[in-house]
Amino acid sequence: MVSGSTYLTPDGLHELEAEIEQLRSVRRLEAAERIQQAKEVGELDTAEYEEAKNEQAFVDGRIHELEMMIRNAVIIPDHARRRGAKSTVVEVGSIVKVQAVASKKADTYTIVGSAEAAPAEGRISNESPLGSALLGKKAGDVVEFTVPAGTQKIKVVSVR
Repeated sequence: MVSGSTYLTPDGLHELEAEIEQLRSVRRLEAAERIQQAKEVGELDTAEYEEAKNEQAFVDGRIHELEMMIRNAVIIPDHARRRGAKSTVVEVGSIVKVQAVASKKADTYTIVGSAEAAPAEGRISNESPLGSALLGKKAGDVVEFTVPAGTQKIKVVSVR
């Protein structure tokens, strides 16, 4: 893993680009307009003016953060859309079916970068305890990883 890299799927990159465009074209202009209105009224010490300045600082900070993420983006393959190509080793972008050793219930996760992680939707970060433990594993491997509640073991059922 390259230090400072942001792992993104093509869809994730598109979402970040859309967010940065919305911040630049809408939110930044709204904050500037609120600041200008406060200046015209001559109330530079009001809560309204301070709030607008804080909003502008937040928007500019988020734009900078997104620019850095996009600049350092490493595009990972979208394994959900790939057909025919089989992956045997878990990597960022892989779709992994796992089963707890003490259970019959299986779960499926997509390994993504931290910017796209949404555990409730089955997308786990490559930096999470489970995600990092799965990297480099193959179907049939038993993986042990530590979470706040203790150590857990899961079996890799399939990788694609």
